[in-house]
Amino acid sequence: MAKTIQFWFEFASTYSYLSAMRIEAAAQDKGVAIEWHPFLLGPIFADQGWHTSPFNLYPAKGRYMWRDMERLCKARGLPFAKPDPFPQNSLRAARLVLAIEDHRERAAFVRAVFSAEFGAGQNISEDSVLASCLDEAGVHSGVMNRAGDPDIKQALFEQSARANALGLFGAPSFLAGEELFWGDDRLDDALEYASTI
Repeated sequence: MAKTIQFWFEFASTYSYLSAMRIEAAAQDKGVAIEWHPFLLGPIFADQGWHTSPFNLYPAKGRYMWRDMERLCKARGLPFAKPDPFPQNSLRAARLVLAIEDHRERAAFVRAVFSAEFGAGQNISEDSVLASCLDEAGVHSGVMNRAGDPDIKQALFEQSARANALGLFGAPSFLAGEELFWGDDRLDDALEYASTI
């Protein structure tokens, strides 16, 4: 059986951008396959009494995060632009991920969305931005029509409920077997663990 890691990401998450742009190469080096799992942090934050990102609720933490992102993106050769508003409405983008059945196309679309949002500062709640991301990923534009399908809406609802049941509290999160790892800085540890089970 192939060694697998579950990559749980939120498009509104800055550090998920960092992981999405490097996870494939890192996983390939370890012989680990990736399952791409979009979910929504909003309901999880709401359960904790938060109405927005903790980076907005705690200004000092927010200032640190944006500077940290600048440093990390520069070190990794990634473009970086702070999107406005933040956090972005990621509902439609997350639904589209679940509407894409092909693994490679799904991964390419995820990278395109993160690049548009945090690389170019675009608003990923806009259909024109998402259509460009589908085109960049080589995904048929007809997928856009599926974002409102009841089965896709239900699939995302179930994803977010599952994330809550797994005890996820932030993004990115990685599940290797029964072991949970949180944060871009734990990606390598998660892949190392996944390669040994």
